[in-house]
Amino acid sequence: MNVTAALTPDNTTGSAPRDARGTTLAITGWGVVSSLAIGADEFTAALREGRSGLRDVTGMFDEELPEDQAFAMPDFKIRDHLGRKGTSFFDRSTALGLLGCTLALDDTDLTVTDDNRDRVGIVLGTTAGSIKATSDYSRETLENDRPYLVNPVLFPNTVMNCAAGQSAIWHKLKGVNATVAGGQLAGLSTLRYARNQIRRGYADALLVGSVEEFSPHTAWFDHRLHSAEEGRARLGEGSAVFVVEDAATVRAQGRHPDAEVLAVEVGTYGAPGREPDAGAGLADCIRRALARAGVEPSQVRAVATGESGIARLDDIERRGTDAALGTEVWRVRAKQWVGECHSASGSLQIAAVLAGHRGHPELDGAVSVVTSVSPDGGVSAAVLRGWHRARGDHRG
Repeated sequence: MNVTAALTPDNTTGSAPRDARGTTLAITGWGVVSSLAIGADEFTAALREGRSGLRDVTGMFDEELPEDQAFAMPDFKIRDHLGRKGTSFFDRSTALGLLGCTLALDDTDLTVTDDNRDRVGIVLGTTAGSIKATSDYSRETLENDRPYLVNPVLFPNTVMNCAAGQSAIWHKLKGVNATVAGGQLAGLSTLRYARNQIRRGYADALLVGSVEEFSPHTAWFDHRLHSAEEGRARLGEGSAVFVVEDAATVRAQGRHPDAEVLAVEVGTYGAPGREPDAGAGLADCIRRALARAGVEPSQVRAVATGESGIARLDDIERRGTDAALGTEVWRVRAKQWVGECHSASGSLQIAAVLAGHRGHPELDGAVSVVTSVSPDGGVSAAVLRGWHRARGDHRG
């Protein structure tokens, strides 16, 4: 496919469960916010044209940045998209997550009404919420005049579930509301969490994705940790959110999904240096996902990897995918277009796969694998089957 032509706990939230569902999720709409493009159609066009989201970030913050370029959005303001009312105090992560949710709802044929909003919820992945908001709030408690009064309106921005909570409030969604702090695996872990919630009948539909903001804090952390890696992807930011529902229910209603999530598996690759073959853990994870999906390795057309130019992690990912899928499968490396977006990376990789299908009926039914590798030893793999979206087929 040429795009250019969390470990899940059993505890749940929300209303009482209904009958158990199947294990396959349908993606019926999606939204993207990134330096490359905003919105599914624009994102698809940007990938097809081979654009880059790398931007000049000089002067983006009052603080000095370690590098002049990043896959960030210096001019992004949430009020330009959703208006001023109610958005004034949103931190950057919340703004990116909320806009991703809004775009996903605009892209789906699912209609949220008073009759079903208690069965529609949100699951967002993150690394640690808005690190800048938390840091700025904490600094104010030390710098302000006694008694160190801090604006209480800013306090909600310091908790990790702010983006999911504010998005639910904005769209009046009363179903499951969860935040998965999964770091690099967050995008795939949220899908696994959502699958379990829908399968157990706690929700009929969920907005599922992940978000990461760019800030001086994350820029300096990344620079000090990885500046020696000459080929590393520059830091980025963004969000990608998908409307997911039970696939059998969607088909029974005569609706046509953009993709089906056939399986999501997680695992470990072990402590660095302790395994003879560091790719074995990921290869096992991919094989388990394919077995659950009922798909043979030879049927996989593309693999969207999380390769970021960090030699140790990229080696694990290449070894694992080669062992499980062979070396001939088409590779999609989303970070060359959107940068290293950490917790949002997995979701943006899925968006790149969906963009490859949108407008390309010749790829209908093609199977792709999406992989993630975390620096702390975690791996994850998802299996997707996609279909095209005809031009002008708006589902809002």
